[in-house]
Amino acid sequence: MLQVAVVGSGPSGVYAAQSLVQQDRVPDVRVDVLDRLPCPYGLVRYGVAPDHEKIKSLQNNLRTVLEHERVRFLGSVEIGPGALPPARLLGLYHAVVYCVGAAADRRLGVPGEDLPGSFSATEFVSWYSAHPDALADVSAQDGFVRDVESAVVVGVGNVAVDVARMLVRGAAELLPTDMPDAALGVLAGSRVREVSMVGRRGPSQARFTTKELRELGALPDTEVLVDPAELALDPAFADPSGLPPASRRNVEVLRGWAERPERGLARRIRLRFFLRPVSLTAGPTGHVAGTRFERTLPDGSGGVTGSGRYEDIPAQLVLRSVGYRGVPIEGLPFDAGRGTVPHAAGRVLRDGAAAPGEYVAGWIKRGPTGVIGTNRPCSKETVLSLLDDAPALVRRKIPEDPLAGLRAAGLRPVEWPGWLAIESAEAELGRSLGRTIAKIPDWEGLRAAAARGEGRGLTGHT
Repeated sequence: MLQVAVVGSGPSGVYAAQSLVQQDRVPDVRVDVLDRLPCPYGLVRYGVAPDHEKIKSLQNNLRTVLEHERVRFLGSVEIGPGALPPARLLGLYHAVVYCVGAAADRRLGVPGEDLPGSFSATEFVSWYSAHPDALADVSAQDGFVRDVESAVVVGVGNVAVDVARMLVRGAAELLPTDMPDAALGVLAGSRVREVSMVGRRGPSQARFTTKELRELGALPDTEVLVDPAELALDPAFADPSGLPPASRRNVEVLRGWAERPERGLARRIRLRFFLRPVSLTAGPTGHVAGTRFERTLPDGSGGVTGSGRYEDIPAQLVLRSVGYRGVPIEGLPFDAGRGTVPHAAGRVLRDGAAAPGEYVAGWIKRGPTGVIGTNRPCSKETVLSLLDDAPALVRRKIPEDPLAGLRAAGLRPVEWPGWLAIESAEAELGRSLGRTIAKIPDWEGLRAAAARGEGRGLTGHT
């Protein structure tokens, strides 16, 4: 029997588990999917916007894998400093696959970035998605949109589109979602009327998908404004025929909005291009009051160069959405330049040589690129490497049941019945608030709900 631990229960981790139990090269593989949180699904639960019900329904597919008879979910298991070291984890399993994503935000690196009112988009997403870590700074959760009438989102990817959309969503549209009740209340009272989403390059190089972009144009009582002069700075704008299909469609959507007259609706989303942030400015109270941008121009090689001309955009809230980086795990090698664990076809490399039994998949392997589906072939490649190594791996002596070893290390894993109890508690909480469901937003509440389900024989395996 080959015993494998997969660290991370997001798409890449679950796809790795699926590949392991659905193959027939090595019979009777057993997989424990470990997660730091007591809840599975990773960014599908805590990163996909609450109003994207179709994407969030992917949880049903991931759930099917986690309920497989040879897969076991073990939440509240943290790997790293002050927790379980990778070396000790490897002593409990024949192989470990790390699928821990890219948890750190890239910074702008400009003066004023740390002013009150300036946040990463991930902090905002974690708050309205009820990630339990988001409550660590209570002032932040209260202060995202308090006294905010205009906001700036730096970045033109899908996450930037998500946060811009959530800033102007009405309470009635958010009520059917699983958004935590506190966040729903704060956003329901929001006075945000204008959001500027700003990119340093042109529309043909924007990273959002056309589907996400078009959703902005369908928001009730909200208009999308695009400056045709900024679009015209893009060499590909006049003739987008040479662009990849996705970029060409983006340009076509933006052109349609640029040609439409302003309608004077209650809320506005302005899509701005060829502007590079150079500083965040403070108001009289020390709170962020705006962002200064330098106008950029195409350099003829796909990049941009500064023009020496500047523009200030007023804002009481600034969210940066300029990418992610992997975070090193003490005990694993790490390439600080790439923000990934060095590997060869998923095999972790230590001093250039493959480390027996250690593997990576997902963003910590390839960097923060691609969409959810990109994780499937990425995980499959890693699993194929692991299966090639299996004859040597199974010769290692490990405990008969790794779960006992985890408990001996002082951990108290949340098993599947505990997760089902959290689901039940969130449904009950939603009903009590007159909603279908409402997420539990804090560690204490999640742990208490999980404890009610552990050992009670709820549907699911242990």
